[in-house]
Amino acid sequence: MKFRKLVSGILAATMTAALLVGCSGSGETTADTTADTAAAGETAASAEPVTINVAYMPNYGSLWAIENAIAQGYMEEEGITVNLTEFQDGPTIIAAMESGSIDVGYIGQGAHKLCIEGQATIFALSHISNGDAVIGGEGITSIEDLAGKQVAYSSGSSSEDILVKTLDSAGMTMDDITPVDMDASAIVTAMLSGGVDACATWSPNSLTILDQDPNATKLSDNLTFQDDTISLASWIVMPEYAEANRDVLVRFTRALFKAMDYAADEHQEETAELVAARTATDAEAAYNQRGDAEWLTGKEVSEGAADGTVEGYYELQKQNLIDAGSVTLEEGEEAPAVSDYVMLDLMVEAGEY
Repeated sequence: MKFRKLVSGILAATMTAALLVGCSGSGETTADTTADTAAAGETAASAEPVTINVAYMPNYGSLWAIENAIAQGYMEEEGITVNLTEFQDGPTIIAAMESGSIDVGYIGQGAHKLCIEGQATIFALSHISNGDAVIGGEGITSIEDLAGKQVAYSSGSSSEDILVKTLDSAGMTMDDITPVDMDASAIVTAMLSGGVDACATWSPNSLTILDQDPNATKLSDNLTFQDDTISLASWIVMPEYAEANRDVLVRFTRALFKAMDYAADEHQEETAELVAARTATDAEAAYNQRGDAEWLTGKEVSEGAADGTVEGYYELQKQNLIDAGSVTLEEGEEAPAVSDYVMLDLMVEAGEY
């Protein structure tokens, strides 16, 4: 089941005007567009070499595009050398970017609240995620069973986001459980050892727990809330870096988009092998993560940024985070416009290849 089809119904009312504008072009290939493509290739070939320090998380969703961008030579075409550094969650990646040790990074759903609050800028949509889950241990088979139980989660991440949504769906809050905030890498051990009663985590942690604990029950995932919510994964940068290095970001994103075109549908086994090599895990386990998202092509993202679809995704996400209390506004304060923290125009430009 294609997630973008489910989301389209939610966005239809708000996106009609934007879609009319976006559909006004003829869609024909002309000599001018061919010339533009050739010129873009020449520009990339002559671009000044640059090294970019990139933060990732050890899972398929974080690595599917960047690994192919490197392996298929798309980064090399752009004159970019990538230094990859592993992190466990989005807030830690943003902190590393603030310190200057990381230039760009990948984040999941939860850390987007920091972008809305102005701490980082989104320059590319990666995919629509279904990798988050709330899992109950032995004897916990419903959301209501979480009452009073110790539930592990990672604050500020998509782990917290899915936990809050899950509790709210049953009329509960974090006050109704005993939340145990811990590093994402420790959640699997805590669950399998019985150190906690339940957890909120993401793939591959969720897959590992469900596979190794016969008493574990998945209580919810992103698709549980598909009628009125969306979970996004994005590439981010500090606002100052974006302002000073726009051309570099266009080149980096163009390479990512080409990699997404390559990996979205037909090369998932190959991608899983790249992910497994990077994370020192089993290729089959990495391949099993391919169901964790709607893998958008670069062309889909770029065209969606042009016609308003991508802006609608981020608008819905922003409202979800506000409604959940993850993003708080002062009395009388208006939420920032999506265009204030998402570089939609850069996605459009990067897709011109």
